[in-house]
Parts: sequence; structure tokens; C-alpha cells
Amino acid sequence: MTIKVGDKLPDVQVTLATPEGPIPTSTGQYFAGKKVALFAVPGAFTPTCSVKHLPSYVEKADELKAKGVDEIVGTAVNDAFVMAEWNKQQGSDDIVMISDGNAAFAEALGLDFDASKFGMGKRSQRYSMVVNDGVVEQLNVEEPGDYSVSGAETMLGQM
Repeated sequence: MTIKVGDKLPDVQVTLATPEGPIPTSTGQYFAGKKVALFAVPGAFTPTCSVKHLPSYVEKADELKAKGVDEIVGTAVNDAFVMAEWNKQQGSDDIVMISDGNAAFAEALGLDFDASKFGMGKRSQRYSMVVNDGVVEQLNVEEPGDYSVSGAETMLGQM
């Protein structure tokens, strides 16, 4: 079943991708008590993710925070080292990266897909959501291959 507005995020193990190295946590623990702008991509360093999706959140970070967002979080089915390097090369200090290396979070949300025909295995769909104290307030899921509703611009328009 796919998560929807008003649902509480499922509590699964994920890893914070930090410059100091991976830090294990759970979604229940991480999202508690804060308002988060969360975006998910099929893969770090992939074309649309790197050229459009991540840059939209880098460029609009100050505006999102001015609208009451405590943190901006990106996630993908990549390991913590890849996510940390992607943030280092193309992200910013305003963005926290969460590694969903085994697709546990994407699966628990019902927002995973099989990209095996592209040699990429299980991946997360492209989406964004506003999460307030672990509860989904806004949800924007892209159609396969699209990038039209999950960027920071859309999220700002919803706040």
C-alpha cells in the first residue's frame, strides 16, 4: 500500500550520509519533532536527479526554511558513501542525505520500483513530501520518467 497524506511514516532503518561517515538511524527517530522537506530520487549522480532535482532544493533551501522547514532531506537507494559524495559535489550544507541502501524505506512507503532492466535493481520512485513530526502533510509522486511535481518549486507553492 502506498503512503498518503495524513499517514505516519513507517519506522525503518536508514543511514545518515555525513562527511564524517555513515550514521545508522531510523526514520521514526530521525523525523520525530521536526518539519522536513523530503525528496527522493532513483539514484545519486543520475542525469535528472543531478541536473534538476537536487539543484532545485539547493537553490530553494533558504525559501523552504523561511516557510518553516527545519531540514531538507534527500534520499535514494544508494549507499551512504555515494550519498555523502553526491551531496559534497552537488548538494549543500543545507541538505541532509539519507541512504536507503536496501530500499527498505522506499518499499515501506510503497514507492519502490524495479529498475533491473536498466541494471539498477530496486529503486525509489521520484517524489517529494513534507513530513511534520513523522506525519505526511504533502506528497508529490512523479509518473515514471517525469520530473514535474517533486521539485522544490512545487513544494514551495504548497506551503
